[in-house]
Amino acid sequence: MKILCIGRNYKEHVRELNSPLPSEPVFFLKPETSLLTGDKPFELPAFSEMVHYEVELVIRISKTGKNIPEKEAAGYYDAITVGLDFTARDIQEQCKKKGLPWLISKGFDQSAPLAEFVPKNRFPDTRSIGFHLDLNGKTVQRATSAEMIFPFESVISYISRFITLQPGDVIYTGTPSGVGPVKSGDLLEAYLGNNKLLTCPIK
Repeated sequence: MKILCIGRNYKEHVRELNSPLPSEPVFFLKPETSLLTGDKPFELPAFSEMVHYEVELVIRISKTGKNIPEKEAAGYYDAITVGLDFTARDIQEQCKKKGLPWLISKGFDQSAPLAEFVPKNRFPDTRSIGFHLDLNGKTVQRATSAEMIFPFESVISYISRFITLQPGDVIYTGTPSGVGPVKSGDLLEAYLGNNKLLTCPIK
């Protein structure tokens, strides 16, 4: 199983991080030990003083594919959900300044909480799926899949040029604007449409 993540896929989020708009999908991987399921609490890592939440739509790959044409990519995923991409922002910035890879800021243990998947056929239009994140009862991020720079099919096609996709792989498809820090005692709740799928207490 691979956990693939797309960065800079919402214009407003790119602007809030003062990053350039990408001309192609930007992706990275998290190890399987990043997964956190079953609404378990997220424990703040001792090595970071600035962990940010990022809510994302997540798709599940359903069959093996390599060099998948974009027009055929819709047939390679079968379910959608929401997940969190926790980022040790202070570590990430340190790595960037040194010109180093920043995997440790994204791939640490429990950094990828993931909700139960919903079959794709329950969505009339995958190009207009709404989702949002509440922090302590207040909405801090809200978007729809229509706002993505690179839609699901484009992401699948692009990644498959470099990495063979296999059943069970998951793709975090990017976060909208509104990211911010978490602290012990916070409660994150992620919604797909109006349905709360993920609860994540912060310890």
